[in-house]
Amino acid sequence: MSKPSYGDSGCIFALATPLAESALALVRLTGSAAEGNGNDGNNLSAIQLFAKIFSRPEKILNASPNSIVHGWIIEPESSASGAMAKKIDEVLVSVYKAPASYTGEDGADISCHGGLAVIKAVTEALKKAGFREALPGEFTFRAFMNGKLDLTRAESVMELVSAKTHKGREQALRRLSGVLEKEISAVKALLVEVLAGTEIYLDYSEDEFMSASGGEESGRLPDRNLAEEAACRLKTLAELWQRERIFAEGVLAVLAGRPNAGKSSLFNYIIREDRSIVTDVPGTTRDWIDAQISVEGIPLRLADTAGLKSSPSNETMPDEAEQIGIQRSIELLGKADLVLYVIDGSKGVASEDREFIIRHNEAASGKPLLVLWNKADLAQMPACNAAGNNADADSEKLNNFIAVSAKTGEGIQSLMRSIAGIFENSSGAAEISAQNSAGPGTQRQKDLIDAALSNVEDALLLADNGEPLELIAPLFRSAVNALGEITGEVSTAEILETMFSRFCVGK
Repeated sequence: MSKPSYGDSGCIFALATPLAESALALVRLTGSAAEGNGNDGNNLSAIQLFAKIFSRPEKILNASPNSIVHGWIIEPESSASGAMAKKIDEVLVSVYKAPASYTGEDGADISCHGGLAVIKAVTEALKKAGFREALPGEFTFRAFMNGKLDLTRAESVMELVSAKTHKGREQALRRLSGVLEKEISAVKALLVEVLAGTEIYLDYSEDEFMSASGGEESGRLPDRNLAEEAACRLKTLAELWQRERIFAEGVLAVLAGRPNAGKSSLFNYIIREDRSIVTDVPGTTRDWIDAQISVEGIPLRLADTAGLKSSPSNETMPDEAEQIGIQRSIELLGKADLVLYVIDGSKGVASEDREFIIRHNEAASGKPLLVLWNKADLAQMPACNAAGNNADADSEKLNNFIAVSAKTGEGIQSLMRSIAGIFENSSGAAEISAQNSAGPGTQRQKDLIDAALSNVEDALLLADNGEPLELIAPLFRSAVNALGEITGEVSTAEILETMFSRFCVGK
């Protein structure tokens, strides 16, 4: 049997709900009728093929688009032999007719009972009728190939499925509604106009060009203002990537600090679960543990780590397991997008706390650090840390602590607002989100936007240096092609197969 490919239009099916016991399950069908529409199963549309295993074939064949038909899935053999139909499950079938369907083909959604045995029996009946299992993302691939979606909208389908917060969902919906595609197309139209003007000048002879350009040098760039506008809009799209990445993928925030500073208690309070073991014994946490939460719409992966400590002569040397835990904590801190350093307020700022904070700030990595004065219910935070008037030479590096308490919840809301503020400000999300904009939602889109921007900027630089249009025009052509690849106007079978194979089955 030949391996199925994304390019055929045969009848396919896929389970669109999890393979687990539930009240209902949804099985999707799609497929076009081949020319000739004979009796061969390969020449039937998905609805015609499905009629073979449906208890009311005429009803399903004559159903109006976007209507629901009630009936039974039956064994294919009983339908063909004329014997009494052997029922498999009672179902509701939502019918869609080409071209007004998700894929642009005839299709249906079968709502059956959600027992595992029922799901298996229904899918087996579909296979016997002539359907094959869909490849990952094959429904959306067909929607793209049939002109129902461009590639930015197709990719947003999976973004919507994997959205972790309402902000991630909103941005995916904006791309699905065409906000990104419209902006890309508008920028491409500007560059096409610049390219057309450039190539018109290239068609003149040198004397004609000099006359048409008023005697200016041959490096003059027609419609330069349009090229500059395109570069500006591409730069804005590229800058939006950081915001989109945060909303889609989230950020990693790591709780760090000395043993028994209260990291695990804070972790449990913030996630509202008793995930980390809490005792009065220092070094209880041996390995890091994490949980996914939402902070004002931003997906946050919060990690609790083993306590950090050195081994002075008056302290017990960490055992091997504790040493491994400390090393793993240090490695995780290197990957963090945000460090939440916890100080035991009942003991004050220890020399190790001071060293960590100063060392972090001097590293100038750009990685934000929030210092938490924990156990604020037991020990009030020193005023000098809040006001920043400490006479210590390192006061600027040790001020602006956030007072929190895992016991009373004091300061937790302030901490959440501070975290959200850091990432909104770093990505420009607070300013741009009000503009109902949508930046690139995938690394593929971001890379192509960067490529187009680089080509336009190089073309403008060449024009500034008086270089001939023969060198400038290919750069605009490359920029236009890069933008066309984002929406799918320029694509290859290999690129499409790689992209859609990352989708889930049923989408």
